[in-house]
Amino acid sequence: MEYYIIIAASLIIILSYLFNHISEKSNIPSVLLLIFLGIASREIIGLAGIEKEQILEIFARIRILEVLGTLGLILIVLEAALELKIAKDKLKLISKSFIIAISGLLICMFAIAGILIASFNDMNWITALIYATPLSILSSAIVIPSVTNLHEKAEEFHIYESTFSDILGIMIFYFLIELGNSSSSVMVMGDFTFGLVVTIVTSVILSYVLIYAFQNLETKVKLFLMISVLFLLFSIGKLMHLSSLLIILVFGLILNNYKLFFIGKLKKYLRPLAIENIRESFLMITIESAFVVRTFFFVIFGFSIALTALLDVKVAIVSAAILIVIYVTRIVSFLPHKHENIKQAITIAPRGLITLLLFYSIPEEFIFDGFKKGILLFVIIVTSLVMTSGLMKKDKKKEAEISEVE
Repeated sequence: MEYYIIIAASLIIILSYLFNHISEKSNIPSVLLLIFLGIASREIIGLAGIEKEQILEIFARIRILEVLGTLGLILIVLEAALELKIAKDKLKLISKSFIIAISGLLICMFAIAGILIASFNDMNWITALIYATPLSILSSAIVIPSVTNLHEKAEEFHIYESTFSDILGIMIFYFLIELGNSSSSVMVMGDFTFGLVVTIVTSVILSYVLIYAFQNLETKVKLFLMISVLFLLFSIGKLMHLSSLLIILVFGLILNNYKLFFIGKLKKYLRPLAIENIRESFLMITIESAFVVRTFFFVIFGFSIALTALLDVKVAIVSAAILIVIYVTRIVSFLPHKHENIKQAITIAPRGLITLLLFYSIPEEFIFDGFKKGILLFVIIVTSLVMTSGLMKKDKKKEAEISEVE
């Protein structure tokens, strides 16, 4: 049996690599191909006479999606932080992307929450907002690899915007959970603010200590040691009710922009060559690890979805309403700002890994049985296809311009 598991896992990784290659050539997000692989695997296993329910029961028992979800959240935030370059000449672009990300996120959240309240009679506002938040967040895991063919400024804008959307959305999601578990919103706000300040100060100190320690390590085996330390700090922070993802974010930002943070007297403790090597290796291993986690997460998610879920009329209606909100929100968010290709920017609003990761992180006390997973699948598929269409039009335009020159 173990050999079949090894063969299946190996084939999934190989296919995921091929999907990435297809994605680069066609602009079709590899996420969709992975979900369809999971759905196809479910049907093939059923035809082979293997009990699908038994496999799903094993997944549920070991809480595999929740475990992969937690690892995925850490790796997404870390990868995003390692992509963020802080520089004076980028401040205008950073501030613009931040404003669009936060305004789009908040408008979308409350609008989708309103749809859920109207669609499900017994759902209260806090639960509706908790469910609406994952559906309101841009997926940097899909956006970042998809915008590489755009010109530099457009690519940077979408990287910043999707990264801010991820990080802010995650923070809001966990704040809402704390709010829902407390009888006093003032107390939650106070605790959240205090925890935020403590976490930021602790994160900065820990980041300096870790970077200094790791740049002086002579052993060759240190990258997984670094990741293990970060996972440990994240888990301890969670147990202490701190904003753990901020620890990961701050560490990634300081590592990626060490020249800005190691100034004055701290500069003499810096070994730039050693830190550059650590940063490059760390980014590579983070991307590789995120690739593996993302692969298995989407395949297992696809496997857990029955095709009949897509035929539910209520699922289709609620999904359509959410999709309208998503794109209207994009238009409203971009209107006050000058943007070179606003039509294309509006189409780049995919939901994906972060949506599913947060959905599977919803605590049991907020689980609403009436909410169908098919809604998530609908939204992820359609937003990915719309983005693909928008990016393909750009490619065709480029090809036409090149042929005219020739």
